[in-house]
Amino acid sequence: MGMRDLFSAELLRGKTAVVTGGGTGIGRVVAADLASRGAKVALTSRNMERLESAAAELRAQGAKADAFACDISDAKQVEAMVEAVESKLGPVDILVNNAAANFIWPSEKLTSVRWRKVIDIVLNGTFHCSLEFGKRMIERKSGSIVNIVAAYAWAGAPGLAPSASAKAGVVTLTRTLGAEWAPHGVRVNAIAPGPIDVPQTRERLWPTDEMRKKVLSGVPSGRFGLEEDVSALVLFLCSELGRNITGEVVTSDGGQSLGRGALDMLDGLRVVRRKEKGP
Repeated sequence: MGMRDLFSAELLRGKTAVVTGGGTGIGRVVAADLASRGAKVALTSRNMERLESAAAELRAQGAKADAFACDISDAKQVEAMVEAVESKLGPVDILVNNAAANFIWPSEKLTSVRWRKVIDIVLNGTFHCSLEFGKRMIERKSGSIVNIVAAYAWAGAPGLAPSASAKAGVVTLTRTLGAEWAPHGVRVNAIAPGPIDVPQTRERLWPTDEMRKKVLSGVPSGRFGLEEDVSALVLFLCSELGRNITGEVVTSDGGQSLGRGALDMLDGLRVVRRKEKGP
């Protein structure tokens, strides 16, 4: 039995959820899990073809799902998208801010255009969506927002300056809104995944066995995460199960953000002590 199987099929019955970046990757899996637990789901991103494919797949499984094209870096487009979603699916109870932009590039070679592109989608886009849906949630005194960040948001990561900076901003935004909106019945949390082993990351981040082993060497658990690890946490946080949690950032990275150095030191200490005790 997988972790997701622990959640009832009625967990989110009667709820409406929005997933940004819902056409591919983690967003697509999250949308499918929300739908399978009874929620009506709106998927949004800039690529309507991918969105329609994902929404059609969910509808084929009996879910209520619709696609809404939107560039979340544009506040006006977000306003229009929010109106369209609530007009078609009803008041939104759950928002998953998953849309991302990323690339690996030396900081000294960054251009202002590339920097702004990532910041606009990850940080500004999360704010735009949180603000527009959040205002409506505040009026209804109910709602849950879950932001997908990354475990390197507080540690930084070489070659990922725009993404790390943007996601660090989202972490702070999560904690701020979590406290600010709690009196209005709106919870805001975040999930920080470590390396997720999917085709896109295999192609871009560890395309060779050597690179794959190098990444895993820094993960104490010795395993990559799965999209399902993230979606299970989304189900928990956005449902009544997480009703007393707000402003929290849940890390799911196999211990990567804690560092491998301490484990290596502990292993070395064990070897020394075995030698001291003798055969």
